[in-house]
Amino acid sequence: MTVGFSGEVAEYYAKFRRGYPPQVFDALHETFGLSRADAVLDMGCGTGQLTLPFASRVRAVVGVDPEPDMLRLARHTAEAQGVHNAIWMLGADTELPALGGLLGERSLALMVVGQALHWMRHEELFRAVAPHLRTGGGIAVISNGTPLWLQDSSWSRALRGCLEDWIGAPLTATCGTSSRDRLRYAEALRAAGFDGVREMAVEYRDELSFDQLFGGVCSAIPADRLPGPEERDALAERIRQALPAGEPFTEEVRVTMLVGHVRAGDGVVS
Repeated sequence: MTVGFSGEVAEYYAKFRRGYPPQVFDALHETFGLSRADAVLDMGCGTGQLTLPFASRVRAVVGVDPEPDMLRLARHTAEAQGVHNAIWMLGADTELPALGGLLGERSLALMVVGQALHWMRHEELFRAVAPHLRTGGGIAVISNGTPLWLQDSSWSRALRGCLEDWIGAPLTATCGTSSRDRLRYAEALRAAGFDGVREMAVEYRDELSFDQLFGGVCSAIPADRLPGPEERDALAERIRQALPAGEPFTEEVRVTMLVGHVRAGDGVVS
C-alpha cells in the first residue's frame, strides 16, 4: 500500500475527512462481541477516524499506516483526547505477516479497514490476518459514503465537472465504495474462508460548508499533485464559481460495513 498522502494532504485528511457515527461502532461491538479484553487492528488507519473511537470499548487499538505524517497526526489526536491504549505502527498491508510476530496468534478480535482497501492486496490481507483473529472475531470492511464528486446531487455533479476540467480526465474512481467493489470484497472474504459474510449499513444526512467540501477534495489528492498555496486558492475559487449559488451542500451518507467471521470453533481460517 503506497499512496502518497503525506504533508499537507495528511493535514487536510485529519481536519476534513468525515468521521463515523456512533451507530457504526455500536453495530460492530455487538456483531463481534467486543469487550474490554479485546484488541482491534485498523489497517490503513490514516489519522485515526476509525481507530480512536474503538479505544473506549476495548483493551487496545492498533493503527497501521504507511504514511508517517498520518500516524503523527493520529498520535497527536490521541494525546489531545486522552487516549492511552492506542498503538501506532508504520507499515503496509503487505507487511502484516511480519507484524503478526508482534500481534501473536488469535490476539485480535477484529480487523477494520475503512475506505482504504482499494489501495491494498485485499485477498492476501484477508488470508494473512486470519490466524491472528480470535474465535468469534473477524473483519469489517467499511465504506464511509460516496466520494464528494460522485454523489447524486447538483452540487456534486458541478464539482465533478469542474475537477474533470482541472485534471483533464474523467473522474470515475469509486474509492472502493461502489456495490461492485463491495461484491468483490465479499467474494474474497468467502474465498479466504470467512463465514457469515454480510453487509450492514448506517445512513444519515449531513450538510457541508464550502471549506469542508474543498478540504475533503484536497484530502483525496496525492501529495505530489496537490497544488501550491496560490494555485490552491485559484482552484478553490474555480470550484466555488462552478457550484450552484445558494444551494446547501447536503450529503446523504450511507456507511456500509461488510463483515465476515472466522470459522466457529477454531478461530483460524485455513
